[in-house]
Amino acid sequence: MYTVYILYSQKLNKYYTGQTHDLANRILEHNAGETSFMKTGIPWELVWQEVCTTRALAVQMELKIKGRGAKRFLSELQN
Repeated sequence: MYTVYILYSQKLNKYYTGQTHDLANRILEHNAGETSFMKTGIPWELVWQEVCTTRALAVQMELKIKGRGAKRFLSELQN
């Protein structure tokens, strides 16, 4: 199982979209600041997630969200 997720940084007012097979560990990695971009946005908060049965489906969903933009994607979910 894979999880597609959206994180939000209040500090940067930005969203980050990704997919992983271990969500809890991945969030820890993001909040450890493993890349310079992620470090500037700590703390990253999980705002949305969806479980997919295969990595192919997770990648497909991730690309769909990135194509629309995470903020727009989340806004459309609420409507």
